[in-house]
Amino acid sequence: MEKVTVSALKAGAPPEEARAIGEAVERVAYDGMPSDEIRRRVLEQLRDRNPEWEENWLMYDRAVKKRGAAAVAGLPAR
Repeated sequence: MEKVTVSALKAGAPPEEARAIGEAVERVAYDGMPSDEIRRRVLEQLRDRNPEWEENWLMYDRAVKKRGAAAVAGLPAR
């Protein structure tokens, strides 16, 4: 889950926390897991550890990838 770790780093998580997030998502991942499910789990991990990291990730996704908050999080828009 190197991509997850890198994403967590870019969201502001320090290296140790980013690795822990990657490992946590990897533990629940399975072959064929939809990217939306991975994204949801990453956001949960970011939110649980530091809500600011989650918001940083969401802002990046909205600005760069042009995704709406609901599509990104799989949750109702805030």
